[in-house]
Amino acid sequence: MGSNILVALNTKLLFLGFFLVFILCFILRFNLSSSPYPPATSSPPSNSSEETQASSLPSATRPTQSCTKIPPSLANTIIHYATSNTTPQQTIKEISITAQVLERRSPCNFLVFGLGRDSLMWTALNHGGRTVFLEEDRQWIETVQQELPTLEAYHVEYDTKVNQAEELLELGQLPECTTVGDVRLSKCRLALKGLPEAFFEVEWDLIMVDAPTGYFPGAPGRMGAIYTAGMAARWRMEGETDVFVHDVNRFAEDRFSKRFLCEGYMRQEEGFLRHFTIPSHRGGMAMPFCPN
Repeated sequence: MGSNILVALNTKLLFLGFFLVFILCFILRFNLSSSPYPPATSSPPSNSSEETQASSLPSATRPTQSCTKIPPSLANTIIHYATSNTTPQQTIKEISITAQVLERRSPCNFLVFGLGRDSLMWTALNHGGRTVFLEEDRQWIETVQQELPTLEAYHVEYDTKVNQAEELLELGQLPECTTVGDVRLSKCRLALKGLPEAFFEVEWDLIMVDAPTGYFPGAPGRMGAIYTAGMAARWRMEGETDVFVHDVNRFAEDRFSKRFLCEGYMRQEEGFLRHFTIPSHRGGMAMPFCPN
């Protein structure tokens, strides 16, 4: 029992260390990219030798006139994880894959299938952007939002089961499932047509598929979420969408991510997480569903 407690404690400390380093880098980058001095204003000429000497000093040696505070969202995130007994479901190495993309693309539009114990972290890492969570359990949404009311989360219903995965994989080869278009008009059985309006309000730069539940036969499974993420990426007006799929050690996550997000678009795999970068297909509708 004692060794298990130490392992859990060490895991939490490692995660907190990783998160605090990221926050520190964020603050330093912000400070370096912002001028620490207010705009120059006109003032009467002065013959003071001290003022003349001060103005001739290199800018790096002048005293700093202001400082930058940590944004409230980041401060709340640090406090939450530092005082909580819960840690994110993904490992530090898995988290770092998405964090590196967010470092490059944030602030951006980030869609997450699943509302978990890592949700506040994702929102903080996308500081200044829009982070939306789609969750299957309505009661869980209410529970989380009572504690963290700033999170933007919506309820989603699924009509598939994990034990249908092989059948749905075969249906996915039909023309209606490989034709790029608006998922609301799709005739493909895999397309999630009952998504909240928030899903269609913006084009998503990052999509994380870490839900719905998929670890037992009667669970909804992530087949539709993976398919819909891939179609949303292809249907954006231009640019690329980074799509992440967690738990690829399982049949549905493994096979559906390879089939509908395409092995040719896969950029990285770490632990149970895969990262795909999918380009828009709207500018070239003759593009193959997957690259050759």
